[in-house]
Amino acid sequence: MTNLPLLLALAAGATLASTSAAAAETCVGTPGNGAAKLVLEATTLHNAVGEVAFTVYPDDKGRFLSKGGKLVRARVSAAQPHACFWLKPGYYAIAQYHDENSDHDFNRTLFLPKEGFGFSNDAPTSVGLPSFASARVALPAGGTVVRMKMRYRR
Repeated sequence: MTNLPLLLALAAGATLASTSAAAAETCVGTPGNGAAKLVLEATTLHNAVGEVAFTVYPDDKGRFLSKGGKLVRARVSAAQPHACFWLKPGYYAIAQYHDENSDHDFNRTLFLPKEGFGFSNDAPTSVGLPSFASARVALPAGGTVVRMKMRYRR
């Protein structure tokens, strides 16, 4: 004799688990048509408070870090600081920041950032912003994972 309530409970659990896994893998953009998967991960966060914003810029140094220059952006919980995008293979530059107060603004004092930040290739920022060339990364047809250290000036 089949235990119908048990089978229904197992089926519901499997559906919930697959839905959760799919939600965790939701990427910005649409797969197919030659798109490659770009996975971004922020490392060395001071805490898991607020959000991490990942911004992807096209292969155009004039648009890198400029107002309105972004290609796409994803905001994720700082507790799980990773995001993914479906993009055409090519070259991109990525910026990230730890929006600890979740105000969707990169807060800074007169001279220094108040929130953590980072760039693809862990591009150096000893004085000023990094160059586009130092942050430029390749997205091959097979996809890639880019890990970036979060830096804090305070």
